[in-house]
Amino acid sequence: MSRADVLQAGAGRRPSPLWSLGLLRSELVTTVRRWRTLALLGVLAAVPALVGIAVKIETRGGGPAGGGGEGPAFISQITNNGLFLVFTALAATLPFFLPMAVGVVAGDAIAGEAGAGTLRYLLVAPAGRTRLLLTKYATVLTFCLLATLVVAVSALLVGALLFPLGELTTISGTRISFAEGLGRALLIALVVAASLVGVAALGLFVSTLTNSGIAAMATTVGLLITVQIVDQIPQLHALQPYLFSHYWLSFADLMRDPVYWDDLVKNLGLQALYAAVFGAAAWARFTAKDINA
Repeated sequence: MSRADVLQAGAGRRPSPLWSLGLLRSELVTTVRRWRTLALLGVLAAVPALVGIAVKIETRGGGPAGGGGEGPAFISQITNNGLFLVFTALAATLPFFLPMAVGVVAGDAIAGEAGAGTLRYLLVAPAGRTRLLLTKYATVLTFCLLATLVVAVSALLVGALLFPLGELTTISGTRISFAEGLGRALLIALVVAASLVGVAALGLFVSTLTNSGIAAMATTVGLLITVQIVDQIPQLHALQPYLFSHYWLSFADLMRDPVYWDDLVKNLGLQALYAAVFGAAAWARFTAKDINA
């Protein structure tokens, strides 16, 4: 069912939960089918392949991967176990590629509809602004999970093709089975997806401030870059624990035995805080937004 069919089905009557699910489904299909979204997912899928091929070429003569410790986390272990390519790919894409993709989708969520003139037609249906905003946010969160899984699955496939699989050694030096390692890889992917919740809320808020999708996307990505720079300046260490990106790489603690939960909990709590603050700001702005402007 297309978006137009969903809106027509909901017009003139109070929306039911099934109608809301239909609207969410139509938003997801519309978002994923866009060429821009497919291009972003293609780039994300290509990153693990490029990393895996680079490591394979570098170690063909027996040299160490990662140039003696340089490069993303876990890169030196890839040659021993292809499953480490999943962890390396997520560590390589999380600082920029993944949040940039989420920022593009979130920034376009409301502003793109307003710029295209379709926002007023979406609000003709009995969904209301709050329900529509929640649907948009749910769509962006689903994209967070989809984008992360694309990276993880691509890395797993490339790692299995280029490198051996089997038992793996944790950061703590203990050995775990391949099945347990695969389970930890899935858990890490879920944590990485959850780490993008704050960016999604920030991008959605920015999207409610303008009627230009391009401006909203550029602003969100610009804020992302600015936060990353601020997080690297030693003189601003007092501010850094409150930046949404500060604890992103804490997912590596899931590869310890036992798992270190402190930074992981701080990361998830910080993402929830950003979601609450910027989600509320987006709601306040969107409910007062003049869609005819």
